[in-house]
Amino acid sequence: MHILQPKHSKLSQKDSEELLKKYNISLAQLPKIDSEDAALPEGCKKGDIIKIERKEGDKINLYFRVVV
Repeated sequence: MHILQPKHSKLSQKDSEELLKKYNISLAQLPKIDSEDAALPEGCKKGDIIKIERKEGDKINLYFRVVV
Protein backbone atom coordinates (compact mmCIF):
# COMPACT_ATOMS: atom_id res chain seq x y z
CA MET A 1 0.00 0.00 0.00
CA HIS A 2 1.30 3.43 -0.94
CA ILE A 3 1.56 6.07 1.80
CA LEU A 4 -0.84 8.40 -0.06
CA GLN A 5 -3.40 5.67 -0.77
CA PRO A 6 -6.50 5.74 1.46
CA LYS A 7 -7.10 2.72 3.70
CA HIS A 8 -9.31 0.06 2.06
CA SER A 9 -10.92 -2.61 4.23
CA LYS A 10 -13.50 -5.31 3.59
CA LEU A 11 -16.71 -5.18 5.65
CA SER A 12 -17.94 -8.31 7.37
CA GLN A 13 -21.25 -9.83 6.29
CA LYS A 14 -22.96 -8.44 9.40
CA ASP A 15 -21.54 -4.92 8.87
CA SER A 16 -22.54 -5.04 5.20
CA GLU A 17 -26.13 -5.89 6.08
CA GLU A 18 -26.25 -3.11 8.70
CA LEU A 19 -24.89 -0.57 6.19
CA LEU A 20 -27.49 -1.50 3.56
CA LYS A 21 -30.28 -1.37 6.15
CA LYS A 22 -29.07 1.95 7.63
CA TYR A 23 -29.16 3.73 4.27
CA ASN A 24 -32.10 1.66 2.93
CA ILE A 25 -30.24 0.72 -0.26
CA SER A 26 -29.29 -2.40 -2.21
CA LEU A 27 -25.88 -3.52 -3.44
CA ALA A 28 -26.76 -2.32 -6.94
CA GLN A 29 -27.11 1.24 -5.65
CA LEU A 30 -23.56 1.43 -4.26
CA PRO A 31 -20.72 2.79 -6.40
CA LYS A 32 -18.59 0.05 -7.99
CA ILE A 33 -14.91 -0.88 -7.71
CA ASP A 34 -13.22 -3.34 -10.07
CA SER A 35 -12.11 -6.67 -8.60
CA GLU A 36 -8.69 -6.14 -10.23
CA ASP A 37 -8.10 -2.81 -8.43
CA ALA A 38 -4.67 -2.84 -6.80
CA ALA A 39 -5.95 -1.05 -3.68
CA LEU A 40 -8.30 -3.90 -2.68
CA PRO A 41 -7.28 -6.07 0.26
CA GLU A 42 -6.53 -9.72 -0.50
CA GLY A 43 -9.43 -12.15 -0.50
CA CYS A 44 -12.05 -9.78 -1.92
CA LYS A 45 -14.62 -11.26 -4.26
CA LYS A 46 -17.56 -9.96 -6.25
CA GLY A 47 -20.34 -8.63 -4.04
CA ASP A 48 -18.09 -7.67 -1.11
CA ILE A 49 -18.43 -4.14 0.28
CA ILE A 50 -15.23 -2.14 0.72
CA LYS A 51 -14.88 0.73 3.19
CA ILE A 52 -12.46 3.45 2.11
CA GLU A 53 -11.13 5.81 4.80
CA ARG A 54 -9.75 9.02 3.31
CA LYS A 55 -8.11 11.49 5.69
CA GLU A 56 -8.63 15.13 4.71
CA GLY A 57 -7.03 17.48 7.19
CA ASP A 58 -8.09 16.40 10.68
CA LYS A 59 -11.27 14.74 9.40
CA ILE A 60 -11.74 11.17 8.12
CA ASN A 61 -14.30 10.67 5.34
CA LEU A 62 -15.79 7.23 4.72
CA TYR A 63 -16.72 5.91 1.28
CA PHE A 64 -18.24 2.55 0.39
CA ARG A 65 -17.86 0.55 -2.84
CA VAL A 66 -19.09 -2.84 -3.98
CA VAL A 67 -16.66 -5.18 -5.77
CA VAL A 68 -17.69 -6.09 -9.32
